[in-house]
Amino acid sequence: MNALLHARGLSRAFGGIQALEGVSLSVAPGEIVSVIGPNGAGKSTLFNLLTGVTRPDRGEIHFAGERIERLPPQRRVRLGMARSFQNLQIFPELSVLENVLVGRHVRTRSGFAAGLLGLPLARRERQADARIGMALLEALGLQAQAAKPAGSLSYGDAKLMEIARAMASEPRLLLLDEPMAGLPAEAVARVVAAIRALNARGVAVLLVEHNVHVVMSLSEHILVLNNGRPISEGPPAQVRQDPAVIEAYLGGPADAA
Repeated sequence: MNALLHARGLSRAFGGIQALEGVSLSVAPGEIVSVIGPNGAGKSTLFNLLTGVTRPDRGEIHFAGERIERLPPQRRVRLGMARSFQNLQIFPELSVLENVLVGRHVRTRSGFAAGLLGLPLARRERQADARIGMALLEALGLQAQAAKPAGSLSYGDAKLMEIARAMASEPRLLLLDEPMAGLPAEAVARVVAAIRALNARGVAVLLVEHNVHVVMSLSEHILVLNNGRPISEGPPAQVRQDPAVIEAYLGGPADAA
């Protein structure tokens, strides 16, 4: 199967510090791939390169049949790439539904003037967007909170809302940056269930996550980074037993296992 996302030889330095060096990865349509590694391994830098926040010094990124490493973030979103962030980015005074609908702007055909004037196309789009937003909230168990201010949500519900907002752009690939960080076990289970449900719809997922149990249970393929370089790659069972991974990330020297 052809890769939906393929990155090859990505490198990036900041002020003489090599944050990423020679990293390659692929995500097939409908696949769940995870990137793990200790703090400072380069995981967020990799996400920033893939989504257009930062450009690579070297390397190529291909997505949905196009070479994209020089495309701005909004063009990548239009191609079908969406991202949630490690640190919540919400509009606390807007309702939960309104926050989700922010993600619909890349799929809107009517312009600002049409919306301001209340033209028929703009009205129809608003109604359709609201239905899509409510369906996403229902899928993530947040429909009862649609009208509440986003700032009133628990941290776990806010994480789910951010995933719903990313999904509102109708992505083919969803990049999730530590969606379980800081969550209690009950909320982690809800996020895991949401990821499985979205993936069952055919959405590919690229996940950065420190919760090793979640990564091993969700992923079909894992890439391990350390000090900005790949040290292991493969299915969970293979990565779990790799001595380099055990020493760098999973808990001590390999010979202690």
